[in-house]
Amino acid sequence: MRLPVVFIMLTVMIDAMGIGLMVPVMPDLIQDVGGGSLSRAALWGGILTTTFAVFQFLFGPAMGGLSDRYGRRPVLLISLVVMAADYVVMAVAGSLWVLVVGRMVAGITAATQSTASAYMADISAPKDRAANFGLIGAGFGVGFILGPLLGGVLGEYGPRAPFWMAAALAAANAAFGAIVLKETVTDATRRPFDWRRANPLGALRSLGALPGVRTLLLVYFLYHVAFSVYPAVWSYFGQARFDWSPSMIGLSLALFGVAMALIQGGGMRPILRVLGERGTVTAGLVCSISSYVLIGLITSGTIVLILTPVAALGGIIPPALQGMMSRRVPDNSQGELQGALTSASALAMMFAPMAMTYTFARFTDENAPIWAPGAPFLLAAALSILALFVVLSIPRQAD
Repeated sequence: MRLPVVFIMLTVMIDAMGIGLMVPVMPDLIQDVGGGSLSRAALWGGILTTTFAVFQFLFGPAMGGLSDRYGRRPVLLISLVVMAADYVVMAVAGSLWVLVVGRMVAGITAATQSTASAYMADISAPKDRAANFGLIGAGFGVGFILGPLLGGVLGEYGPRAPFWMAAALAAANAAFGAIVLKETVTDATRRPFDWRRANPLGALRSLGALPGVRTLLLVYFLYHVAFSVYPAVWSYFGQARFDWSPSMIGLSLALFGVAMALIQGGGMRPILRVLGERGTVTAGLVCSISSYVLIGLITSGTIVLILTPVAALGGIIPPALQGMMSRRVPDNSQGELQGALTSASALAMMFAPMAMTYTFARFTDENAPIWAPGAPFLLAAALSILALFVVLSIPRQAD
């Protein structure tokens, strides 16, 4: 595998690790910094996640547009350096508001996922893009394996230790990228930066005007709203339903990451070959709906862990959707497309975590009408059913 591709996979892997490292310790960190109950910590966790998503939404198209103008290399490297510094700030945070500011900066730097995807589109033939986007998903899955594992282990030394690890990883990858990353934007594909396209709503509106893209953007959005239930409430859900420790939460997320990496890294090409891109999206949604319902209702932690591969099959959805949309836009707009997709997922994360954590808090506090910590997963199932109906409404000839 070429070293620049390794760097791209490492970049998304470290993005995922940065999230996964923190998930097992977030309940304890928020309670350590701000005090209060687990339900209150969940609400603050929703605020932090939403803050991250707002800034990722605002800056996603701008980062993609900047990479179309100035190149993928400088955008990726500068973002990694800033990301490393931000993790250091969060590691020494003494108040919840410092954590909020830290998540603002993290949201901006995480918008590099759009640039990483654009780089992969640059070096891929159109017919190979969906499968190669699966490699990016595999990198994210590997990060989801290592992040929670390290976060759970480091969490035993205190809730701040994982942030130092995340800072070191981001800095090391920036140094690696400075050595191996070659620029893919040429004078033939370079285009001027336009603030109208850098506006996230403007970028979504512009791309939504292309044939067949608007409906796919809606499905992409609904998928991310539903999928947000995992990062938003899993650690709180694990404590409330199964009395899991941070290390057990980390192990459960690592198992999910293993399954996700295997499916997206090794399974995307054969799945796409058999089902096609539309069929892949449909199958992924059916698996997601089934897993959300079962997780929401089952009271055995062991059975939930056994169901992990079914839940991870939902990971085939984004690469297939990205491949479908990437073939519908010109080559010099790949950065803009990936930026718009980053904004679409971030827009989902702006609203979804608060909805998911509120639902969790509403059904787990002392005044809850019924104690049901799995309620957010049932909400995710309903959203996925809506996404499935949208996919099935797409005319066959538009695939």
